[in-house]
Amino acid sequence: MRRPEQNHPLPSEEEFRKTIEVLRAGGVILYPTDTIWGLGCDARNEEAVEKIYRIKQRSEAKSLIILLHDEGLLNKHVNEVPSVAWDLIEFSERPITIIYDKVGGLAQNVTAPDGSCGIRICKDPFCNRLLHKFGRPLVSTSANISGLPAPRNFREISSEIRNAVDYIVGWRMDDMEPSEPSTIIRLKNNGEVTIIRK
Repeated sequence: MRRPEQNHPLPSEEEFRKTIEVLRAGGVILYPTDTIWGLGCDARNEEAVEKIYRIKQRSEAKSLIILLHDEGLLNKHVNEVPSVAWDLIEFSERPITIIYDKVGGLAQNVTAPDGSCGIRICKDPFCNRLLHKFGRPLVSTSANISGLPAPRNFREISSEIRNAVDYIVGWRMDDMEPSEPSTIIRLKNNGEVTIIRK
């Protein structure tokens, strides 16, 4: 798979500064993730998370995906990390989101009613740097109205979504190569493994 930074140098420090300023103010951003374009916000800010649900017209009963920049942060948010998770993160060729049983240190409306939540460790240079500079977990959910197809590039994002966010990251907007969502696997503490999306 082509790495996006090969044809798209990372944004300026000013772009990172503006993005983080919006996130810290409780805003919602539209940004290119390590997979598809997504809606993001501070994963600890309940009001910002609520805004994402409203933009997507999505039920809060469905949890959101969280991005972290370092696998060492998993133990800070996951009550019990199954040992197989470390191997999956290290050896997966594609971005992989793992749903863990009990997750904490996040806004209450980020997680599912049973306390579970999907977390992905970002290896993409842009997201990794953004997360490192922001210093907090970031929500990542597809930039579409719930039930409609996820956009494969920036041009496929509806005007309804673009107009609803507080800031659009100015990077990779001209990249028309179709992107794909992550693999999603649920790892239960009892050892049960379920593939949600390949």
